[in-house]
Amino acid sequence: MSPHPIDILLTFGLLSLLAVGGANALAPEMHRILVDSRGWLDDATFSQLYALAQAAPGPNILSASVMGMAIGSWSGMALATIGILTPASLLAWTVAGWLDRLRGAWWIRPAQAGLVPLALGLMGASGFILGEAAASFWLAPAITAGTALFSWLSNRSPLYALLAGGLVGVGVFGLGLP
Repeated sequence: MSPHPIDILLTFGLLSLLAVGGANALAPEMHRILVDSRGWLDDATFSQLYALAQAAPGPNILSASVMGMAIGSWSGMALATIGILTPASLLAWTVAGWLDRLRGAWWIRPAQAGLVPLALGLMGASGFILGEAAASFWLAPAITAGTALFSWLSNRSPLYALLAGGLVGVGVFGLGLP
């Protein structure tokens, strides 16, 4: 049974307001709500849809649109996209106006600097949740660690690590074609 369209809109609207570190930092809460609380998706589907959205060209927030499509077809996609974009956009527009007026205030810099560890923690939690959702793949921890080390120690594009992970997946699982 498909959720009511208003539920999709409100759920993604709430998620929009929690996206402090961007779409990648939103993944743990999106997983908690869509999989654990609402039961609209299962772990494997969430993980696959998230990976698909991240592999596609365009903004990371496409993950919300893809999830909405899986939950409620084309209307679910439209409502999830509107829900994830509108509240955060309005909030950012409002806060930008306030920051412009408070430009010289002494407390602005420390407040902005305090958001950096918050965003980093949320992104770390995203990696943990997505890794946990893909735990049925026995090489996932090794691929995750290898990708993190490659990205940290190398000045090459992380796309090389993505390609290597894809090749390992094809080697282990084949192309998955019928």
